[in-house]
Amino acid sequence: MARGEPCRWAGGCESGELRVPTAIAVTSADLALPAQDERTMPAVVLRDLDSRPLDQTLTEVQAVVDQFGHLVVLCSQATPEPVLRRLHTLRSLLESDRIAVFRPELPPLGVAVLARQLRQLATCDLSPGVLASAGRLLTHYIHAGAVLGSVARLDHVPVGLKAHAKSWVPGTQFAVVAHPEPQLVKAVQGATLKGPEFSTWMLLARGQLQSDWITGFAKDWGVHGLRETPLPAESPAWWGTGRMIEFCGHLADLSVLYQLVTSVRQSSCHWCGLDVIGDRCVFCSASPPEHPLPPPRALQGRTPA
Repeated sequence: MARGEPCRWAGGCESGELRVPTAIAVTSADLALPAQDERTMPAVVLRDLDSRPLDQTLTEVQAVVDQFGHLVVLCSQATPEPVLRRLHTLRSLLESDRIAVFRPELPPLGVAVLARQLRQLATCDLSPGVLASAGRLLTHYIHAGAVLGSVARLDHVPVGLKAHAKSWVPGTQFAVVAHPEPQLVKAVQGATLKGPEFSTWMLLARGQLQSDWITGFAKDWGVHGLRETPLPAESPAWWGTGRMIEFCGHLADLSVLYQLVTSVRQSSCHWCGLDVIGDRCVFCSASPPEHPLPPPRALQGRTPA
């Protein structure tokens, strides 16, 4: 597979049959990152689900499903409960198994990155079930963390009593990795965090914190490049403070993402019949009888991705 042509476009196939790409949605505009390239699908933004009339949001979601056939909605663990309830209400009212609601165990910036990766893959010749379950696979390759001015209200990473005590000392900053392996260190010169064993891009989202430590840290991780984006509105709730800089190391090359997904054995969901990878169908939540998702595949060392 040539680097410049990582996959067949979803708009066509060898039989000549037109296939519309699966829609990838987020629940707020700040989770819809700019397109990685001209082929990346735009995100469907389901704004203000909890505050708009039910019939209005129902019409909107129905139109998306009618246009694209299948819809995958990504939410963070900090997404407000009223929004989640509205999503599940809409799915129930539409009686649709073509809508998947996926809440990965990632901070909000990581969710935004994963959504963009799925938007990239949506242009490839992947079936809706495989694309949706690819989200669970690609989560393993996202390294998400933050530099925090306090860990007093951090619930997603274990925090010792000493770190809690230091949170009350003015000027103290902490560097935290929440995924894939929890880590916490004091953000001082010489301190670092275990990073990915493959080359990544790093995305930064700055909140109400200034830190010189983050620049040196990015060099320690050997990132291929550094980009910035506005901080997602859900990030302060997830991290327990607005005094933060959120970061995310991720794969950006479509050919690498495609190879990771297509290298995993596919099976058919015994309930809805969709092709899936891994041990659960994201659309109907049924577990195929066999072929569990294998451990994350080792990537080559720090070469540009």
